[in-house]
Amino acid sequence: MFSPEGPSLRELAVQALSSVEHGYDLFAPKFDHTPFRTPDSVLDSVAKALARGGRFDAGLDLCCGTGAGVEVLARVCRQSVTGVDFSAGMLAVARDRVRPRDAGPRVDWVRGDARALPFGPAFDLVVSFGAFGHFLPRELPGLFGQVRSVLRPGGRFVFPVVAPPRPLSLGYWMLLGFDLVMRVRNAVWRPPFVMYYRAFRLGEVRRELEATGFRVDLAALPEFGRRGDGSPRVRMVVASLPR
Repeated sequence: MFSPEGPSLRELAVQALSSVEHGYDLFAPKFDHTPFRTPDSVLDSVAKALARGGRFDAGLDLCCGTGAGVEVLARVCRQSVTGVDFSAGMLAVARDRVRPRDAGPRVDWVRGDARALPFGPAFDLVVSFGAFGHFLPRELPGLFGQVRSVLRPGGRFVFPVVAPPRPLSLGYWMLLGFDLVMRVRNAVWRPPFVMYYRAFRLGEVRRELEATGFRVDLAALPEFGRRGDGSPRVRMVVASLPR
């Protein structure tokens, strides 16, 4: 399904009936051959935007999956880059595919839950790509609090946000249908598989970040252009701590 190298429909069904952690353990070997991986165009655009803002010492990729965000951090961090994820299968793939460069930063991999990060304030930059659909809205204050706890003064939390599809467009109905399927699945099957991408709304996210103590700025990623109303198709959220 998706491509010859991607998962079959049966494999996707088995994953969907598992827990989030075990599902991604099963999904990991073929994850990079699905649309669920953040596109290279978005990763490259974020890396360029971060590089324009200067270099960082230590970076963390939150919910790193197979390591695409770690490769972004390796382009802008001088000393060290860490990927954290609770799926052992995703981390195994990441370790295999992301090779540290001789002149680049040290790369570490840590198995851990983003809601209880096993770090002190050790990072100047935290990024995340495509993971927020796995957190319920009520979990965001705790999640953002964890991010704040691992950042040094003046540190930044950065992630891209794609503009939601227009109401009644094909993309809108596809996301709505996916959300409804997941909610029905979780109502009748345990353990739950949390994956509600329509619940991650920029206005609410911004308010929660500000309530956690971040100053929030939005930067358009120019490579993706603008919609008919002039709004950016893709934004980069930059949440900064005071120095």
